[in-house]
Amino acid sequence: MSTDTFSGRRVLVTGGGGFIGSHLASALAVDNHVRVLDDFSTGRRANLPDDVTVIEGDVRDRETLDAAIEGVDVVFHEAAMVSVPESIEQPVDCHELNGTATVNVFDCARRQDTRVVFASSAAVYGAPDDVPIGEDAPTEPNSPYGFEKYLGEQYARFYTEEYGLPTVPLRYFNVYGPRGLDGEYAGVIGTFVRQAQAGEPLTVEGDGTQTRDFVHVDDVVRANLLAATTDAIGRPFNVGTGRSISINELAETVRDVVGTDIAVEHVPGRANDIQQSEADLGDARELLGYEPSLPLRKGLEVTLDAEQT
Repeated sequence: MSTDTFSGRRVLVTGGGGFIGSHLASALAVDNHVRVLDDFSTGRRANLPDDVTVIEGDVRDRETLDAAIEGVDVVFHEAAMVSVPESIEQPVDCHELNGTATVNVFDCARRQDTRVVFASSAAVYGAPDDVPIGEDAPTEPNSPYGFEKYLGEQYARFYTEEYGLPTVPLRYFNVYGPRGLDGEYAGVIGTFVRQAQAGEPLTVEGDGTQTRDFVHVDDVVRANLLAATTDAIGRPFNVGTGRSISINELAETVRDVVGTDIAVEHVPGRANDIQQSEADLGDARELLGYEPSLPLRKGLEVTLDAEQT
């Protein structure tokens, strides 16, 4: 991926050993000086290229964070608890990892006047009544994960308005791609791919009519690079494709791409599951210049090719 419009900078990626963070660090390392701060509790050193500086530590530790941010131009804050179910089981841990740590990042960045691009989430919307979802839609998160991402956005706005710190929250929709098919990042695409490759039935929760906007990690990286230089600060932007697909349709697409006619089985759905989700990209297109480049089928093909090499 080209980073011609963003080069020669010193940057920090928190959570850089994880799924999205490692793709971001790899793209940035081509033309920039990259530091990664990660405790590798879930991320992997093997995800990172050799030409990044790795600081092994906890983003909640102020001394470590201050040292990591010193002298950098932009912080890409990706470190977080990423599992909604885990956030429901461990709300205090979620608050520390996604709430306290995020405020630490903003506060350390403020003291060094360093821009922060913050990984937020479409989970801030909760269960929307209408799609596509614009950034001005009601924010009614229904999980600790969503609460903390929304709290992070409010702190971003506060630090911009009160201290003049450049912050840009990005509301990621359902991100998928290489390194994101297993573990806590997997989601429904990872589950379907693993099941299809193992010859197991694809398990669809509920009736499968629920819809999601699946965005490839390369497009998410592109949005981060645009956010690193935009003048539109202190406000969130959606990062998706602007197209949704039902889980039933996703199952058929995965079967087709993997090349299997394995059965699809329906299992009971989750309580409070979101019925529909699709990003309105109007503001991201106009103010960031963001345009998604990988439709779902192509993105799945690219992902499977990368996983097999």
